[in-house]
Amino acid sequence: MKALINLTVKDACHRQTSQNGTLDKRIRTVLILSMFIGYTATATAQETEQTIELKEVEVKAARVVHKTDGLLLYPTDEQKTSSASGYSVLQQLTLPNIRIDEVSHSVTAIDNKGSVQLRINGIIVDQAEMLALDPKTISKIDFIDQPGVRYGDEIAYVINITTRRNESGYTVGTDMAQSLTARNGNYSVYGKWNTGKSEFSLNYGFGYQDYNGNRMEETAWYHLNDGSVYTIRRNDTESRSRYFNNNIKLTYNLADSTDYVFQASLTGNFNHIPGNFNRKEIQDGTNDYLATQTNNSLSQNPVLDLYYFRQLTPNQSLTFNAVGTYIDTRSSSSYNEGSPYVYNVEGKTYSFLSEAIYENRLKPFTLSAGLNYSQKYTDNEYTGDVSSLNLMHNSRIYAFSEIKGTWGKFRYTAGVGVSYLYYRQDEHSYNHWTFCPKASLSYNFTDRLQLSYNVQSNERVSRIAMISDASIRTNSMEWTVGSPELKPNRDTYQTLRLSYADSRLQADLQGYYKICRHPNMAVYERTANDKFIYTQRNQKEIDALQVSGYVNYWLLPEKLSVAGYGGLFRCFNFGTDYTHCYTSYFVTGSLNAYLGNFSIQAYADNGWRFLEGETKGYNGSDVALKTSYRYKDWQFALIWQQPLMKRYKMFETEILNRNLQKQIALYSTDRCNLVSLNISWRLNKGRKYRTINKTIQLKDSDTGIIR
Repeated sequence: MKALINLTVKDACHRQTSQNGTLDKRIRTVLILSMFIGYTATATAQETEQTIELKEVEVKAARVVHKTDGLLLYPTDEQKTSSASGYSVLQQLTLPNIRIDEVSHSVTAIDNKGSVQLRINGIIVDQAEMLALDPKTISKIDFIDQPGVRYGDEIAYVINITTRRNESGYTVGTDMAQSLTARNGNYSVYGKWNTGKSEFSLNYGFGYQDYNGNRMEETAWYHLNDGSVYTIRRNDTESRSRYFNNNIKLTYNLADSTDYVFQASLTGNFNHIPGNFNRKEIQDGTNDYLATQTNNSLSQNPVLDLYYFRQLTPNQSLTFNAVGTYIDTRSSSSYNEGSPYVYNVEGKTYSFLSEAIYENRLKPFTLSAGLNYSQKYTDNEYTGDVSSLNLMHNSRIYAFSEIKGTWGKFRYTAGVGVSYLYYRQDEHSYNHWTFCPKASLSYNFTDRLQLSYNVQSNERVSRIAMISDASIRTNSMEWTVGSPELKPNRDTYQTLRLSYADSRLQADLQGYYKICRHPNMAVYERTANDKFIYTQRNQKEIDALQVSGYVNYWLLPEKLSVAGYGGLFRCFNFGTDYTHCYTSYFVTGSLNAYLGNFSIQAYADNGWRFLEGETKGYNGSDVALKTSYRYKDWQFALIWQQPLMKRYKMFETEILNRNLQKQIALYSTDRCNLVSLNISWRLNKGRKYRTINKTIQLKDSDTGIIR
């Protein structure tokens, strides 16, 4: 065989030389390799007993990628397999500043910066959709802690879960969470049916809570006009806190992932508080008596959401979203401290929100621009001891544009938003323009180490309730009064972050500084007849400094991970006639273990302490232990919250005003040693997936009622 190869090559070389005089080295190489491959194939066919086995090669990248505006996370198979819903996946990731309560199915920001917006494939989602989410379909999770110019007011964090979607078949399932030591439960059933480009889904959820172990303790010192101090203690001796909610959502989705997406959903939310009460022992030095505070309400909230996405070219797309919301609320409140005080509210809110976004992925950068328009009408009528009719008109036009790109080891974002706000209530009105720029820059020292800087300015709009002209009596000495003259204000914050990520370790150090000029700050006024008024006004400034560190490390890859987050928070409050400063510390820790079909999670944080205006606050700590077991299509989880506690402090508030000092704390025995059982079942038929994204989300839930 070797002689034949040598002869063949020699003949070929001789013919090529005779034609051209020289032999191209590249042709010679190709010929030799071709003959060698042929010889190898022949030899292999003749000697089948000689085989070469290539072992499986697994290439692992970082599970967490640090971006300029947050983190991009890729959950492991163990994390997805051991999870029953979107909430349990997020719980295992231990995101900085995010607290997940799997029993109440809530996601909140520990640091009180604002709300957390949840999305699946870009669509803002509610509790039912998070429970119906199949963790196995998750491909990545985008955690944004620096929302850009296109996000709404008071949005501090955005969590977008990207999944694959069934192209055929159906999914049905249920999720049941029931507390074993308290009257508290959440139940949901859901179903999805896919055929070709169409998907139909139906979700129904029911939740209830009936606690009687909450106790409020309050001591107030009122500085009267004559120079004396009047002290009142209000301590609960008995209470009951109940609610029932029902929600149902029907969705139709028509999608071609390379061309268009159309989605229409109709949601109905129904909430009922049948009659909460607090029986208080009132002590003012000379009198000692019982007073009862009651509250009940009933609300219904239908929502129609229409969405359309169109891929114009491979690089250009248009997205439209329109949401219509109606909220009908009826409530009644009473309190007989000092004298009986009863009022009712019948409220109606109509709103329309719409948005359009254009995106073009150009070669040097990606350009996006959009327009948002919203219109809201609020009709709240107070009757009884409060007589007021609040008719409020609010509208907003917001335009924004943003570019994102890379240049060598640099990544940058630059954007600007401009909003026009209009508000009218009787003789009160304003027109307000706000300019909202944003810029961010990051530099990759290596593939793992990154330094980023972000600066952004956002508008802040007062709660609808606080700009009404209603006056509500809080107790025998205090009133809450709306402030129709409140104006929007602006927050400007800067963030500097050094981050590191590889396949086992994710860590960052961050400095955050916020300046809020002319913010809405609390005002406590004393009248000539010794009544104390709480309201809000635009005052000087609130500044905040936060220094924090975060680390997440796999002690045993795929089996055991630990995470920690902590830092310092310093706030500065400059009111019209006062200055208050405060420093606090925060820490969070978690541990996650994956043992085949079993998983164990432990989580703890020390709560959040802050000072805003003249109110020093504390949101209670959280401790949770969870163990879960998966069997085929079922998953069983046991959750133990606030273990070994006899009295859990939910929150504490201290008022520092010169005329009114007050200390309030809410304790609960229902939440102590709270043991809950979670059972979930999911059946999938049809495993053909594709990815789909929706990039706009709109929502309105503000009734404008003072509470």
